[in-house]
Amino acid sequence: QVQLVESGGGLVQAGGSLRLSCAASGRTFSTYAMGWFRQAPGKEREVVAAISRSGGNTYYPDSVKGRFAISRDNAKNTVYLEMNTLKPGDTADYYCAASPIGIRLPASPTDYPYWGQGTQVTVFS
Repeated sequence: QVQLVESGGGLVQAGGSLRLSCAASGRTFSTYAMGWFRQAPGKEREVVAAISRSGGNTYYPDSVKGRFAISRDNAKNTVYLEMNTLKPGDTADYYCAASPIGIRLPASPTDYPYWGQGTQVTVFS
């Protein structure tokens, strides 16, 4: 099992940037694919980025492609989400999650059994 703690959320003006971090407990971090998801009020949780165990493969939906970047440091048990050119539509609670799936890059919330508590991101115009 892995425990996840997000940080780095906040209030930012449209066009600005934020960097989210997610620290994982335990010594098996490198055995998990990691994902970042977001959920806005009244909307379903959606993936914004996923990264494979080694960091060699990543996935982004079209809505954030070119603006968001996921990375991980397995030595520090941490995954990051760099968010640039933020828009008011990016406002949501952001969650990191861990998945034991290794044969493909998981990108659905149902692929991830372990979740952090979330961090709020608010983008104002």
